[in-house]
Amino acid sequence: MEIDSNIPPPTPAPPKDPILSSSPAFATPVAPIQRTTTRSLPLANPPRPTVLPILLPPPILRPHAVRVLTKKHGLNVQTSALQALATFIGRHCGTGWREEGLGEQVLEEVARMWKKSSGDVIVKDEGDSLKGILKSLEACMSGGKVVQRGGLSRQGSLQTETSRAGIGDRQESFGMSSLGVEDEEQDESRDPRAWLKVIGAFEQPRLAYNTTKKHFEHTQTPPSLFPPPSHKTELFRQRYNLIHARLLRNESFQPPTLENQPRHKLSRSDSSLTQNYTITPIANLLGRSGTSHLLLGLITRAPTGGLLLTDLSGGINLNLQHTQPTVGVDGAWFCPGMIVLVDGVYEEDAQAYGATGTTSGALGDIGGVGGTIGGRFVAFSIAHPPAERRNATLGITDSTDSAAATHGGFGWMDFLGVGSERAVGTRMRRVQQRCFDMDAPHSGNKKVVVLGEVELDVPRSLQALRKILSSYADLEPSEMPISFILTGNFVKYAALAGGSSGGSIEYKECFDALASVLGDFPQLLRHATFVFVPGDNDPWASAFSAGAATPLPRQSIPGLFTSRVRRAFAEANREGEKSKDRIKVEGQAIWTSNPTRVSMFGPNEEIVIFRDDISGRFRRTGLRFGAKEEEHDNSAQPDEGQAAQIEDAMEVEQLSEAPLPVVDTLSPSVISTRKLVRTILDQSHLSPFPLSIRPVLWDYASSLSLYPLPSTLILADPEAPAFALTYEGCHVMNPGRLVREGRGKTAGWVEYDVTTRKGDVKEIAF
Repeated sequence: MEIDSNIPPPTPAPPKDPILSSSPAFATPVAPIQRTTTRSLPLANPPRPTVLPILLPPPILRPHAVRVLTKKHGLNVQTSALQALATFIGRHCGTGWREEGLGEQVLEEVARMWKKSSGDVIVKDEGDSLKGILKSLEACMSGGKVVQRGGLSRQGSLQTETSRAGIGDRQESFGMSSLGVEDEEQDESRDPRAWLKVIGAFEQPRLAYNTTKKHFEHTQTPPSLFPPPSHKTELFRQRYNLIHARLLRNESFQPPTLENQPRHKLSRSDSSLTQNYTITPIANLLGRSGTSHLLLGLITRAPTGGLLLTDLSGGINLNLQHTQPTVGVDGAWFCPGMIVLVDGVYEEDAQAYGATGTTSGALGDIGGVGGTIGGRFVAFSIAHPPAERRNATLGITDSTDSAAATHGGFGWMDFLGVGSERAVGTRMRRVQQRCFDMDAPHSGNKKVVVLGEVELDVPRSLQALRKILSSYADLEPSEMPISFILTGNFVKYAALAGGSSGGSIEYKECFDALASVLGDFPQLLRHATFVFVPGDNDPWASAFSAGAATPLPRQSIPGLFTSRVRRAFAEANREGEKSKDRIKVEGQAIWTSNPTRVSMFGPNEEIVIFRDDISGRFRRTGLRFGAKEEEHDNSAQPDEGQAAQIEDAMEVEQLSEAPLPVVDTLSPSVISTRKLVRTILDQSHLSPFPLSIRPVLWDYASSLSLYPLPSTLILADPEAPAFALTYEGCHVMNPGRLVREGRGKTAGWVEYDVTTRKGDVKEIAF
């Protein structure tokens, strides 16, 4: 075989591990070096937050399963299925299954998947349905929460039933509309006005307390202005049931257990501090003459002119000759129509009965008539039912409020139609914090201006209003108030009532004058929400009441009188678009009912606005009690314990930062203010009067309830002095009259801070 000499010799293979030198005498290798890159292996599943499993007994989970599965979705749970659910929730939710609502979130998803896959009304653990559902949820559990995974489609059971665009879209019972599997808050508006919602009395959900289920239910019957007579009885029954249930949750009315039972001591004062009270039904007084009892009942007037104390079991004649209020004579008002606690002795009237047991028919004897038992109840002390803080009612855990952590509350109840506390409360608090951060564009928009008795037919009122608006118009847009709340009466005399009060043309001219004043401040109209609450002198109710007390709640002012004001807001928003002053939330004017509620950030902030001359009505109908004889001897030395109790219960927000004065040196205006606020909040009702004194629309009476207590109560009463006061966590404000009487040209109003929940009474000369 010949070898061709022209073929070059084969190139030797490069070494496997070539070593390069920095010297130019060595050439580079023929074959380039193959560089290898190390790649990290992707994790099949990202690390999940660890949850400490717990052993959850099925009886502990049963109330929550009944609330979610049975009451909301109409499903019944077998014992074996409840055991499986308790094991699953205890393993994957841990200790946060109750406090953070993780357990009920799992039950919610189980109910949706069960109804979609099976359709049976009984949740069983026999087949593979429940096991498959729990296996699917197990892949979606992370840190105790149900999150989206690749193996579970969002189009399935985890898809929310309503959009997350607004918190107003809600489900019927538990306010779960805004409850998402994951919070998506990055695209939400950071303008506080985007989270402001005005809820009129006729738009508020109509709720009724069920004493059997210990829960609120939506009233199914449609409301009517001419309901059957049974609805009148239900009005007072609901008030009594709510207060009675509230008292049973109070520690003073709970029977002692082995844990909190006091030790036996010789000291009498120590045992009195741990005394537990028991409420006796009035019907149980029969045959127990001469015994002491504590009664809870409604004070009413008897046909003979005396006083009756009535509860759901019966009524009894009430003797207040030796009665003293527990908070003092100037501590609270007591009027017919209020539900109070009375401590005293029952006395049977043996002379009213003959030998055969029939009544003698003496004048003033009402024994046995209308459910009233014979005899009388001699009262020694009388008191209002203690109010319950909002956090305790909603079950919000607060370090400063121990009662909130001990009671379950109604956290899943949607009282306003904006979502429940347990569903959207935590998320709304995060949204509020983002809106008022230091670097947020609207961090300074945290004020609410409240003006009372804006009489548009008085020239001085328009001058005062112009002066107040000009003081805020000079601010930067990021410092302007969120809202301006104007309460009536908007005319001095009743409109459309005939005589010299004026007709519809004169009334419309008043709002035309208001529109001309507002038109001079287009910057305020674009960056604020104006809310108008009518009074008794405003139509249409004033047409037949002539300024007297109209039925509550009452409708808003008709739109045919306010067209010019609406046009002023439309022009201001249009000018903002032309000047490139574009904002996401435009200014608007809202004409609402009386009373009305303003919700900010869902259930996190609830402001109740009520316009009424309630202080004068208390003075006309209040019961009078005689002073104690000891008070005349020791008038200069007040009880230190009582003084400390009053100071701890109430906190007056004064203009100066000086400490509160001693009880015996308080001004009469401060005493009357505390007396007014304590009465309304303890009664948890805006109109604790008989229907003959303050009429109420029976089917809309739930809108007058103050349970749970709101965050803020604006009590616009021109007959009471302006104040800002906090009682049991509820901040109560009264702006007083816009033009101060007897002060010359002085305008007054209240400025409320949403972040601190404190009001400040302000005055300015015009």
